[in-house]
Amino acid sequence: MNLKKVIMLGATGAVGNQAALQLSKIPQLGQLTLLGRNQANNIVGEVIQQHQVDVCKPDSYCSLLQGHEIAICTLGVGQPSKMSKQAFVEIDKIAVLDFAIACKAAGITHFQLLSSVGASAASRSFYLRSKGELEDALKALNFERLSLFQPSMIITPKNRYGLSQALFLKFMPLLDPLLIGSLNKFRSIVVDRLGKAIAFNVFTEYADINKSETLHWADFITLSMNINKLDNSIVIDK
Repeated sequence: MNLKKVIMLGATGAVGNQAALQLSKIPQLGQLTLLGRNQANNIVGEVIQQHQVDVCKPDSYCSLLQGHEIAICTLGVGQPSKMSKQAFVEIDKIAVLDFAIACKAAGITHFQLLSSVGASAASRSFYLRSKGELEDALKALNFERLSLFQPSMIITPKNRYGLSQALFLKFMPLLDPLLIGSLNKFRSIVVDRLGKAIAFNVFTEYADINKSETLHWADFITLSMNINKLDNSIVIDK
C-alpha cells in the first residue's frame, strides 16, 4: 500500500484545520507535515509533524518539502477588507505562489489550493482578480495535478468577523435551495464538509489530460460523502 505523504500550509485557519483534522484520521496517510506561524494544537498523531516557519520566507521551510508527493495550501487572510491591498497580496498571492514554486522544485506532483468561486484574472473585483492571477500562475507551473477548490460562502460554527458574517451565516442557508443548475456553485458549504472534500481528494485519481481540476459545491458534497469509503487498502477513482 502506497501511503500518501502530504505537506500543508495553513492548518490553523478554519478550512485548513478541518482538512488537516480529517487527513489525520485516514489510514492511508503516511505523513502529514504542517507548516505555519503557529502550531495546530488539535492535530495529533504518529504521522503528524509540525514546524513553525515564516510563511513569507520559503528559505524557512524549503528543506522540509523533500519526500512529500502532495501539497495543500489553505493560507489566506480572514478579512481582506480589513487590510491594505499590498498586505493582502503578500499573503494570499505571493506567499502562496512562493510555496507552490518551492513545492514544484522539491518534486511534489499534486498541489491543492483553497481559492474562491468567481476567481478570474479578468474580474473587476480586486480580490477575485488576485485569486484568478494566482490560479493562472499555478497552472503555468505544470504540476502533474492541480486541484483548485472554489467555495462560495463558508459556514463556520461561530461568527468570526462581525455583523456582515452574522447575516451571511443566518440567511445564506435559506437562499441555497434557490441556487440550482449552474448557480449551485454559489451555494454555501459547511466548513467541516469542505475540509473533508479537500482531504478525500488527496486519495482520488484524476486522469484528465489538462492536469488542472476546478472544484465547486457539488464536488465538495460528493467528495465529503465518499470519505467514509476509505479503508486500509484502497484508493478510489473519481
